Amino acid sequence: MNLDKNVDRKENFKQVCVWPGFTLGEHTPEDFEKHINEFFKVDIQFLEEIVTYPDIENGQIVPETGGRHDLIFALSDKDIGNFALPRLQHGIRWIEDVLAKGNYRCPIYPERVFDYCVWNHEHLETNRTFPITEDLEKK
Repeated sequence: MNLDKNVDRKENFKQVCVWPGFTLGEHTPEDFEKHINEFFKVDIQFLEEIVTYPDIENGQIVPETGGRHDLIFALSDKDIGNFALPRLQHGIRWIEDVLAKGNYRCPIYPERVFDYCVWNHEHLETNRTFPITEDLEKK
């Protein structure tokens, strides 16, 4: 399910969002985009569904962690203001907040996901090399 590289965003779809714990299931990316448009009245571009890696503590994989499905999508630049507050009621987060120092305690996403960020670079996790997750990415 995890891709080897990030999906290219359409022009004017810069802000990336993460919806933790959600999966497309049997639905298509187009179904998801339509649902979000109808419910929130915003335009999005579905990017990918990521299955999280297990948590790491003291260099060891924490049993029974990881495997959560998170939906990653880009929001139209014109809709950021209208989506900023309503998204919070549904647990949808800006990717920069998910990956910020203090929030991103474990490397549960592929390192490439940092390249989706468009702001807050000074507060993103500085240690982007995670040897254990690099091994997981190769599997």
